Amino acid sequence: MNFDENCFYCSKNQELDNLMIKICDLKASTVYLFKEQTYKGRCNVVFKEHKSEITDLTSEELADYTSDVAKTAAAIKAAFNPDKINYGAFADTMKHLHFHIVPKYKDGSSWGKTFDMMPENKVLLNEEEYNELIDKIKSNL
Repeated sequence: MNFDENCFYCSKNQELDNLMIKICDLKASTVYLFKEQTYKGRCNVVFKEHKSEITDLTSEELADYTSDVAKTAAAIKAAFNPDKINYGAFADTMKHLHFHIVPKYKDGSSWGKTFDMMPENKVLLNEEEYNELIDKIKSNL
């Protein structure tokens, strides 16, 4: 199994905990809720092993991973009814395969533009509010 001790997705360290909350494990990935919630329901779907590119996956891993991404997007759509879902896979410096699943709303931030990775005016919630979002997502997975 591929593992990189310098990768916070692999080591599951405090840096990861500062940014995200684990929702659940799926077949090929782990789903995390972003703590910064400018885009209500924003999640990351992180491949379970340390692989950098989607082209590094076997055919079976690719099918399982893209299924997890689609399943997560469907759960977010059912839970929050966004007008559109944006998908981002940047990882220039974080070389662990992951997709940002970003619900967008017509009256919300960055509509018609690329979502802000780290918005200037952060929307942070309390523990109860995070748990409510997680419960809504889980109930639709």
